Amino acid sequence: MPRPKSARTTAAPGAVVAIRRNRTDLIMSEARNAGLIGGPKDVVIRGRVSSALVKAARKRAGVSTDTELLEVALSNLALADDFGDKFLKRKATVDPDLDLEL
Repeated sequence: MPRPKSARTTAAPGAVVAIRRNRTDLIMSEARNAGLIGGPKDVVIRGRVSSALVKAARKRAGVSTDTELLEVALSNLALADDFGDKFLKRKATVDPDLDLEL
């Protein structure tokens, strides 16, 4: 249940930037461990997108170059957790006779 706005704590802007940067670093570390990045860069991707989208994405990811932004975005997609899909597929698969009371 969401807390009322008055009970929410507001993180300092610097803390938010640090959290986002840590998330980006974690994504890139996992991508490196999975062998997705760190090897030769042998593919060029081109496309036209809104400059506002690129600016906002760079800020959120805490990166400054197009290459970094693409690596973070593609790594995030490649490593995405599909828990939600798997969870929904299991709907109504728990034995109805199973006692779930504590």
